[in-house]
Amino acid sequence: MSAMKAGMSRNTARKYLRQTNITEQQPVPRTWRTRTDPLGAIWSSALSMLREAPELEAKALFEHLAVGHKGEISPGLLRTFQRRVKAWRLKEGAGKEIFFTQEVKPGETLAVDWTDMKTLHISIQGRELDHKLFHAVLPYSNWEWAVRAQSESVLSLRGGLKAVIARLGRVPRRLLTDQSSTATHQLGCDGKRRGFNEEYLSICAHYGLEPRVINVARPQENGSCESAHGHLKRRIAQHLLLRGSRDFASEREYDLFLIGVLESANALRTGRVSEELAVMSETAVTELPDYRELMVTVGNNSTIRLRKQVYSVPSRLIGEKLLARIYENRIILLKGVDEVAELTLGRSDRGAVIDYRHLIGHLIRKPGAFACYRWREELFPSPVYRAAYDHLERSAPSGADRCYLEILKVAADEGQTAVENALESILGNPRPVVSATEVRSILATWRDMEAEWRQRAPLEVSLSVYDALLENNESNDDAQVLDLATAQNPEVTHAC
Repeated sequence: MSAMKAGMSRNTARKYLRQTNITEQQPVPRTWRTRTDPLGAIWSSALSMLREAPELEAKALFEHLAVGHKGEISPGLLRTFQRRVKAWRLKEGAGKEIFFTQEVKPGETLAVDWTDMKTLHISIQGRELDHKLFHAVLPYSNWEWAVRAQSESVLSLRGGLKAVIARLGRVPRRLLTDQSSTATHQLGCDGKRRGFNEEYLSICAHYGLEPRVINVARPQENGSCESAHGHLKRRIAQHLLLRGSRDFASEREYDLFLIGVLESANALRTGRVSEELAVMSETAVTELPDYRELMVTVGNNSTIRLRKQVYSVPSRLIGEKLLARIYENRIILLKGVDEVAELTLGRSDRGAVIDYRHLIGHLIRKPGAFACYRWREELFPSPVYRAAYDHLERSAPSGADRCYLEILKVAADEGQTAVENALESILGNPRPVVSATEVRSILATWRDMEAEWRQRAPLEVSLSVYDALLENNESNDDAQVLDLATAQNPEVTHAC
């Protein structure tokens, strides 16, 4: 009767009535097999290998063991093996990484880090822009800001913090970063103990920030910023696709594009950002300069030394004592308040940055100095120039130096890229003649061709020929229509 009323079989009803507590399910685990274990030949070996190396993947382990049991183990048993390995890991496997959810307070921390942008292939007028982003995040609201940077340097930190705090208008309590050389340095030979850099501490003190760093090799401790790198890059990639091009006319245009991307992202976070701003202190400090200043003296070799790097300068500055204002990507030389030169900042921390334009006029008068010049290799602006000099050494070793210096003089006068293109054209010939005269001849020919092209009248095509094509579609064939078009406008033949 119970089975009939419940709509179940009599056997099921009998089982429930025999239970002491019919509301509890009491499944009986099966301890017997209904068929021979298909993995019996390899499972014991698999267990011993998994216990020795728990990180082994099931597929790799199955393929390894199946090689020694051909004919016994079918490839179709892979899924069965994977399920059994998973069941073993649930019972006896090693513990997994635990992520401890943190309670984040509004306005408490500003997390900063740098991320490389090579994967997005941003270019400026066709040349790929090698750069990073200084990326700052407020963990509570996920508000973020980013500034283009050349490297993970104190100067980029200065410029980045200046932009972030100017955008916020307020200052959080702490600044969180990793243990990079920008913030810390080694205190002992073991490399385990690190201390804050004096300049980093001065930056934090200027803005009233409490410096904090994560532990060495523990990027997850700065996870709010580390994970935001990927989200920001995906957002930029999507905006690039919508834009239709990854190439920009100038770095300024790219910076404005970045600002637009960041503003659109932050527009979705205004609610929680307001909570953060409400508890932050107002900026009552002056802006921190995003440059470093050093006094330098120009030597008689027309160079200056900044820390461990040598830079060439115009010869008119020899003997002068100047103020070098070092930005993240350039150096401004000042005499009093007047700017007298601007140099490109070297990417390394040692070596030399020699601009041939500063020296070529004097080297032309003293060609013998080129052979043993201390920074001679810096006078080859690109591999093409080096290939041209090597050809000159093979063909005319006695005059190679003078001839190459004359080519460099043309590059200083006409432009490095134009001369490089001309040298490529010359070296592509079966019997190249590398000389300043030949380079000037090619550049003059190219200028004449460009002038002729610019003076050429625009092509005018009469649309009446297309009307004739439609009107005579039935009576005229294609050849007749083309003859008619040519008769009306001779340039149509060229256009076709």
